Amino acid sequence: MPPLPARLRAVLVGCLLALAVAGPAQQAQGDALDLPDFGSSADTMLSLAEQRELGLEFMKWVRKTLDVSTDPLLTDYVQSLGRKLVRASRETSGRYDFFVVEDPRINAFAGPAGNIGINAGLILAAETESELAAVIAHEIAHVSQNHLLRSFAAQKQMTVPATALLIAAAVLGAAVDPQAGAAALMGAQGALVQRQINFTRANEEEADRIGIDTLARAGHDPYAMPGFFKKLTQAGRIYESGAPELLRTHPVTTDRIADALARAERFGASQKPDSLRFHLTRAHLREQRYNRAEQAIDHFQDTLRKGRYRNETAERYGYARALARAGRLDAATKTLAPLLKQYPSQVELVALQAQIDRRGGDAAKAVRDLKGAVGLSPGNWPLQQAYAEALLDAGEPAAALATLERLIALEPNVTPVYDLMADAAGKSGDQAAAMRWRAERLFRSGDLEPAIRQLELALRQPNLDFHAAARIQVRLDELQAEERRREARR
Repeated sequence: MPPLPARLRAVLVGCLLALAVAGPAQQAQGDALDLPDFGSSADTMLSLAEQRELGLEFMKWVRKTLDVSTDPLLTDYVQSLGRKLVRASRETSGRYDFFVVEDPRINAFAGPAGNIGINAGLILAAETESELAAVIAHEIAHVSQNHLLRSFAAQKQMTVPATALLIAAAVLGAAVDPQAGAAALMGAQGALVQRQINFTRANEEEADRIGIDTLARAGHDPYAMPGFFKKLTQAGRIYESGAPELLRTHPVTTDRIADALARAERFGASQKPDSLRFHLTRAHLREQRYNRAEQAIDHFQDTLRKGRYRNETAERYGYARALARAGRLDAATKTLAPLLKQYPSQVELVALQAQIDRRGGDAAKAVRDLKGAVGLSPGNWPLQQAYAEALLDAGEPAAALATLERLIALEPNVTPVYDLMADAAGKSGDQAAAMRWRAERLFRSGDLEPAIRQLELALRQPNLDFHAAARIQVRLDELQAEERRREARR
């Protein structure tokens, strides 16, 4: 990875050296970091363009540091759950992006511009969907109340990329790439930075209050929030590994639990049943946490034999996934068949059967089955992606690209799909389109300059028709204007 620009390195080094000179005592007295003056509301903190840029820069570091899942089924589930909570909230507006981090630790975090990460370990630790929703609602409240940005004060001397790097280093435990220039210094000063960014007790209480209200309005059990935090606190006392990561970043006290219980009592208990998708997602994660497929098969055989499961359909789904991973395709199909008969339109089951068919060399069957499923759910990302992948296997890249273009017209922020679009365009012989979609993927991953270069190359492709050239030129003009705005702010 290229080193950070000299100006950015200098700013970060100066900021962190100032922290080192100030020392813990002064930090404890409330001395502020030398970061932008973000004010007291989202509009006065940053412009909308700056907020988007900060979010893109933050996510660039998240992807470099953490194993962000690109699995459409896992991502779509947390997006769906998160969006339902956002719609139910009294306090929330704007765009949020929820994603899964392939990490067994129990944690979730809120970043700038509505980026909310949920560790796989948290999904597995939640015994009910309301417990998972409680943590997500809490993180949504941190974003909606601008707790992260309000933790910064002082002169507006740091650029947006520098601020994003510092936020990422603190939120992610100073685990950014040690080769990233000044990021190496953050290891030494990480504790001081973390002190500044950790949410205050008032922040946590406000997030609890708003989160519990959101839970109740969404039909989830409001008692799930204090109950889950209490359960995690007790677990941290039992196990030698100590408290879950979530409690390190969001400290829980007995007073806080008592306050949350009192707030939950105002709404009363709700017994909303868990969705099938919740159980299927947990089975999916349990299956993939085993390094070898045979280990996963043994696990699900044992739980099914002993009846130790919360949901039998999900357990058999996990077993079918393990069989498919092991190459036992006939056994996987046999296990999946009764589940599909009972739930013929369940996206996880339909997608798994299509994957089995493709691996067995019958892409045509996968295309036929998925075409009907997509017709019933045209806006479903996992089904559309599975359909496009089947079309590619069947030797129909142009049809695959058309399918994905219809998807992004509905869901333009499904970033991983752009890689598949570039592949489909390239295989259909349209190199300009391949570069166009590769540029979109780069831009949405926070790499503006390489995205511009891709579009410039696309315009130089031979035999480029007028309409395609016009579309590429419009997007190039937009990205170049964005580049000029960023340069003007630095």
